[in-house]
Amino acid sequence: MGKKEKKEKKEKPLDRMTAKELRETALKIPEITGVHGLNKAELLAAIKKARGIADDVETEKSSVSIRETKAKIQALKAQRAGAYESEDKAKAKILRRRISRLKKKTRRAA
Repeated sequence: MGKKEKKEKKEKPLDRMTAKELRETALKIPEITGVHGLNKAELLAAIKKARGIADDVETEKSSVSIRETKAKIQALKAQRAGAYESEDKAKAKILRRRISRLKKKTRRAA
């Protein structure tokens, strides 16, 4: 049976798991509730807390959450629409660039 023997699967590092894999792992831990309503960062933090793993502050990509950034984007889009209505093309151009920059930040933070 030597070569054909099944190797034990080593668990992937938590940071490398997908959100779906993290949900499956979190479902096995009874302390965590509302698993399906959590995003990847929240799942990771909850699992680490339940397992007693110290959360690495330096691995955190951004201090501002993605949800806060998206809320800013929505506010800027409303301002941009107002600028287009008042035919202020210069302000609309500035707002468009800010929105683009924030979108890039959300992509990098994900």
